[in-house]
Amino acid sequence: MIVKKQLFELDRLELFRRGTLKQVRVGYETYGRLSPAKDNAILICHHFSGTSHAAGRYGPTDQVPGYWDGIIGPGRPFDTDRYFIVSADTLCNLNVKDPNVVTTGPASINPETGTPYGMSFPLVTIRDIITVQHALVRSLGIKRLHAVAGPSMGGFQALEWAVAYPEMVERAIVVVSAGELHPWLIVMPGRIAEMAIRLDPHWRNGDYYGKAEPLEGLALAFTALTMIARSQPWADRTLGRSPADPERNPLDALEHRFLIETEIEKVARERAARTDANSYLYLARTNALYGAGMGLDTYEEALGRIRAKILVIPCSSDLFFPPYQSHKLLIALREAGVSASAFALESDGGHLAGVLEIQKAAKVLREFLESP
Repeated sequence: MIVKKQLFELDRLELFRRGTLKQVRVGYETYGRLSPAKDNAILICHHFSGTSHAAGRYGPTDQVPGYWDGIIGPGRPFDTDRYFIVSADTLCNLNVKDPNVVTTGPASINPETGTPYGMSFPLVTIRDIITVQHALVRSLGIKRLHAVAGPSMGGFQALEWAVAYPEMVERAIVVVSAGELHPWLIVMPGRIAEMAIRLDPHWRNGDYYGKAEPLEGLALAFTALTMIARSQPWADRTLGRSPADPERNPLDALEHRFLIETEIEKVARERAARTDANSYLYLARTNALYGAGMGLDTYEEALGRIRAKILVIPCSSDLFFPPYQSHKLLIALREAGVSASAFALESDGGHLAGVLEIQKAAKVLREFLESP
């Protein structure tokens, strides 16, 4: 599929906690056609480092398709001959340097000052992100969603949609995610990544726009993120304990490196060059703040609001959201009277299997979307 980036704008957004954002802009993509009854729409929510580019290509020469291209398209589980798929960039999207990404975040120009917000940007929550999505969906004339789905942070959004707008969501698919971010992850990689960025001398308290950027700190942040997004079995299979240079044995000198060190650092540096450091800090905090049913008194009350059917998809080797956390969510949903089921991705790919190996769940996804 050849897809086109589109623009959605809001004059103002009343934030969940406090404050107002003016001139909110996010990019979005659509795949397939909206039915005359407007009852075939599915919303796809992206992960922490992702964008709205969930499927297809922007042009015939593009080498890499959208991240869930294996399950979105004609004849695939998210069948674009049958469904109308919508996917939007989040607020504080990390990939603000990508010309195909439109987002409002710390790197955006504050309309009141004419300069980038930087660290004056307000904290945003998952609820704020889905409030923007809700406005986008309603602007397209859609009053009910056949499904909402997403991996990791996208799973947070899918679950929160089912809680916040129970009358609109028929099905929610929560992939390698849970009902909240575990406290351990707030420290690792959360706090470790945050300090790596803040301690970079080029960060300058977030005032680095137009100057040298804190790329070393950001690369270290992505290194920490990658180490928990993968798994030890994956490392055994792909990189092992081989030296980075066969002629420079790590046994001989401190500066001689292992291949797993240099390869992950290489990927982290490439990722850092495409990312805004302040946006990383803000979106990481957005994830840390999440708990299903934000603003409600109890977790049980939140899940009790859900009227959608829920499909939970963990990965067997996930360190970010281990299977027991998905199981915990599944049990809580059922105790709240929600129709919930699960399917486990068997993979050594860790957390990233929810993006890179989602085709393994193709049959289950198709059956779930077609179920009454």
